[in-house]
Amino acid sequence: MISDYISLSVRSLLKRRLRTYLTMIGIFIGIAAVVSLIGLGEGLRVAITSQFGFLGTDVLSVQAANINFAGAPGQGAPNPLQEDLVDKINKINNVDRAFGRYIGSATIEFRDKQKIEFIVSIPGGEDRRIFERMMNLKTQDGRLLTDQDTRGALLGSNYHTGTTYGATFDRPINAGDKVLINDKQFTVVGILENKGSFIFDDAIMMNNDVMITEGIKADDGTVNIIGVKVKDVDQIEQTRLDIEKLLRKERDVKEGEEDFTVQTPQQALESLNSTLFAVQLFVTIIAVISLVVGGIGIMNTMYTAVLERTKEIGIMKSIGARNSTIFTLFFIESGMMGMIGGLIGIGLGMSFAYGLSYIAGLALGSDLIRASISIWLVLGALAFSFFFGTIFGVLPAIRASKLNPVDSLRGAK
Repeated sequence: MISDYISLSVRSLLKRRLRTYLTMIGIFIGIAAVVSLIGLGEGLRVAITSQFGFLGTDVLSVQAANINFAGAPGQGAPNPLQEDLVDKINKINNVDRAFGRYIGSATIEFRDKQKIEFIVSIPGGEDRRIFERMMNLKTQDGRLLTDQDTRGALLGSNYHTGTTYGATFDRPINAGDKVLINDKQFTVVGILENKGSFIFDDAIMMNNDVMITEGIKADDGTVNIIGVKVKDVDQIEQTRLDIEKLLRKERDVKEGEEDFTVQTPQQALESLNSTLFAVQLFVTIIAVISLVVGGIGIMNTMYTAVLERTKEIGIMKSIGARNSTIFTLFFIESGMMGMIGGLIGIGLGMSFAYGLSYIAGLALGSDLIRASISIWLVLGALAFSFFFGTIFGVLPAIRASKLNPVDSLRGAK
């Protein structure tokens, strides 16, 4: 019986192809927006989450508040962190080690090809070994930096085997190669192992003092970020509060008016996830408005179909069709309109999402912007479109089912 209803609904929709397609525009635009933007948002969330996977749960980061979200951590801060804070943080209970790190931007040139990148520092002395273990720094080619490397640089894997050399340089950079950083020659002492994180895979690292002497970081007694390793992970929250208390005292700010942040990688991810969720929710609301418009179009089309098929309804009732049969027929027809619109929307949405992520990858030379469309998103979008189609088809279906067969035959033209 259901197959008969579906067959009749399909034939009815095919008779009014143009009207059916125009009616479904609102549906597939809404579904396409939902699938593409949620897919891109989820892909971005997964990509960024993976960037922090190498960091342990025993790490805190301290940085001054930026005036905006542009640039590297600590850059553009009106009140940057002072270097003496590192020693003071080291004296806090449960702090195993605190490191001051510099971040600056510079132009790297190799074989007459240039790229502007961030340069990050590595602490010297005993702190170097602790830092290397904490960050699990290992090389796939060459070696790690030493205190004697006054003109040495350590590069991420993307300069050797990844997207960076392919998008910018003619060939991979190997350990032992010479590169120009701000027009000064440096030797690449090693290439880091691939970590699947742009934080490391696109990194250029050099010693703290070299960044100062070479003018990549101003010698102004400040640091961009302070990394803190704690002894006992179970007390990390108390340690965070103690660091905040110290910084409020040193920077003369009141609680609630902090011009700095003290975060674990997990807290940073939670904040990011909240932001992405808010964006996705906003996009979904806009898409739902489009779906409502499309649903109203379905309702209008179905009402018109009832008027056009009055005689057909009268004939069906005169040969024994019940009200429930007529209702089911029109109900399924409106649901199919929503579902077909949903299928088209899903196809368009997936095309937009994967197409935009591919174009962004080529333009940026990075796979950070990617699409992640799960089967649950596809099934949910399809169910959502069918739901909207049926909801807006209820009233026309009720009207069709209540038509009097005699009046229908008499009033039909």
